[in-house]
Amino acid sequence: MTTSKNESTIHPLHEIAESYVKLVLAVGEHDADYVDAYYGPPEWQDQVKAMAATPDSIRSSSQLLLEKLGEIKIASEEEIVQLRHRYLVQQIRSMGARMDMLLGRTFSFDEEALALYDAKPPVFQESFFQEVLQHLEQLIPGMGTVTERYERYRQPFAVPVDRLDNVFQAAIQECRERTQRTIGLPENERFTLEYVTNKPWSGYNWYKGNNFSLIQINTDLPIFIDRAVDLAAHEGYPGHHLYNSLLETNLARRRGWVEFMVYALFSPQSLIAEGTANFGIEVAFPGNERVDFERFVLFPLAGMNGAEAEHYYSIHKLTAVLNYAHNEAARGYLDGTMNRQQAEEWLITYALLSPERAKQRVRFIDAYRSYVINYNLGQDLVRTYIESRGGTAKNRVKRWEEFGKLISSPRLPSGLKG
Repeated sequence: MTTSKNESTIHPLHEIAESYVKLVLAVGEHDADYVDAYYGPPEWQDQVKAMAATPDSIRSSSQLLLEKLGEIKIASEEEIVQLRHRYLVQQIRSMGARMDMLLGRTFSFDEEALALYDAKPPVFQESFFQEVLQHLEQLIPGMGTVTERYERYRQPFAVPVDRLDNVFQAAIQECRERTQRTIGLPENERFTLEYVTNKPWSGYNWYKGNNFSLIQINTDLPIFIDRAVDLAAHEGYPGHHLYNSLLETNLARRRGWVEFMVYALFSPQSLIAEGTANFGIEVAFPGNERVDFERFVLFPLAGMNGAEAEHYYSIHKLTAVLNYAHNEAARGYLDGTMNRQQAEEWLITYALLSPERAKQRVRFIDAYRSYVINYNLGQDLVRTYIESRGGTAKNRVKRWEEFGKLISSPRLPSGLKG
């Protein structure tokens, strides 16, 4: 069933949704990173600026909205409306926690992750990463630490600057074609690609509305060949660009659900956004298809020997297991059990980052704090959810179907577990 915009405006959730949007914009007046995207009525922005709400008043208003939501009973509604109700509850709870942080409350890493992103991050002991490094030692030849050997090994796989755009454009085209085969892309969807510097992240999707994104790739550090497909899929298809486009098309425009005209970055929605963007790489390139595509297309475009692709990705697959080392660095750094230097050293040792990349990653933690859980934990939660519904690697049609449903819905982290 499709709800028209006129019907949506008389639904009891609509007034709360509009108030939620304005509160998100109000938080953005105090937290420059909070509003990741907005394409609602410009006059709402003007109203919010004129109101000049204080953090205390925003916090109080968010609590009042939660009380109103608690009074609304929608048990008989279709599932997606029930999901909408839960979405608003969790997003507003998260907003309250973010305001508490701005007002001076201190959260531990785990408390913050749960309060903002509706998920409890797992803890990995140092021994877990040490065991993975032992396997890598056998695969990467040479002298020195595993990190030093890994860095030397992959230097030849850095994409030359003059070939970078050709490699990215080919990766984007392939990701788009693979996505379009199974998920109908919204009309006039498109994005612009820019190369930037001096950022704490490697890539970013700035969604502008009307199915348009600005995607930026950070070129501060060398970009290795595996990042082409990673970033093309994660930021573009079937990642952030498609996710935002489908939410706009199916929920904001078709149903008139105004809460999807704004994206609060430090909120549960981000775990779904980052988790689906990362898992989407596997959905688009199941089995050995990624290695085959890169061997015959991207490696030659980058001036590399395609015969090296299989070995490169056997090592890359193992290093990906170390991804949770980023969380442990963030946990220690934010909880005060690691200083900046110790966090960088941890990332160098257990995430196999070069010193320059470790510094960039700690800059990211400075800016985005516990947001790091959304990439790895988000990916794992999304994978488990989709596979539990039959979307396994052996059933590609069902996997794409469940993936498409997820990125077109208001389902959030706690909803992935049931």
